[in-house]
Amino acid sequence: MTGLTVSKSSNRARGGFTLIELLVVIAIIAVLTALLLPAVQSARGAAAKAQCQNNQKQIGLALHNFHETNNVFPASGWTMAGPGNPAGKFVGWRPLVLPYLEQANLRKLYDININWWEGTNAVTAAVPVTTFVCPSSPSRSSVTTAVAKGPRPAMVFTNPVAPTDYEAIMGVHPASINPHLPTALYTATNQFSIMSRNSTARFRNVRDGTSSTIAVVECAARPKVYRGQTENSTLSNDQGICWADSEGPFSFHGAKADGSAEGCGPAGGCNRPMNVKNDNEPYSFHSGGGNFLFVDGRVKFVNQNINLAVFAAMCTMSANEVIAPE
Repeated sequence: MTGLTVSKSSNRARGGFTLIELLVVIAIIAVLTALLLPAVQSARGAAAKAQCQNNQKQIGLALHNFHETNNVFPASGWTMAGPGNPAGKFVGWRPLVLPYLEQANLRKLYDININWWEGTNAVTAAVPVTTFVCPSSPSRSSVTTAVAKGPRPAMVFTNPVAPTDYEAIMGVHPASINPHLPTALYTATNQFSIMSRNSTARFRNVRDGTSSTIAVVECAARPKVYRGQTENSTLSNDQGICWADSEGPFSFHGAKADGSAEGCGPAGGCNRPMNVKNDNEPYSFHSGGGNFLFVDGRVKFVNQNINLAVFAAMCTMSANEVIAPE
């Protein structure tokens, strides 16, 4: 008789995770994520800061090439005939330097014989120029309207215009800055930087030193309005509408810590040089300061807690201020 072979079933249970073990693994992953997230965010911030600096270096080279071609720096904004603006229209500095930013075709689309908001120029202004945008800036909703700023009327754009986060600093506002100084220093003749309204400044005009004079500042996220790091949707901005806007440049005033006022002097608490309001004051989304392009072409990160008088000195080209060594 042939016997049957009966296999014995194993008494061992299948291997697996217990609930406690699974919870421990999840807790470890959560701890590792919490530890790594700040490092990842810091790396992203550093990369965005570096890209922003590279953008400004490219702008610096473009300004130098414009100077080489025209023997002057571009004006911050034209309202009369001048180098690069033979028709005397309202033209900003960014359209004039497009050929030196490898944007010659876009420059050909821009009609220098009409104001920036007229004809096809508003359509041209809808073309994004990555060099004009800082990657640290938050995303912006499409800009399809603009409030009036004479002589430009209120606008409705068929194509959303493209932004810029970089602006020419025209100089300082004497009435705002002088109260911060032991004696009044700034006047109507020495208040300017290298690019101001209808200016024709050259390298030789920078008597305070090209390495000590700021040409372009960060003024991010316009035409949105920010107070501190928070957008204020109840306020509108009539400047910095897009990269073609000729009315975006401004003079430095100094602002209150909450961004509620500018130019109110030390008595009013307007002693912050940057990063508290983005309309008419330097502003960036970099932690602790902002990137600034100097006339010599270098880009430097400046701490947001810099003394207001020292920062003001860097915004003028021939006021003969003495800046202490850093």
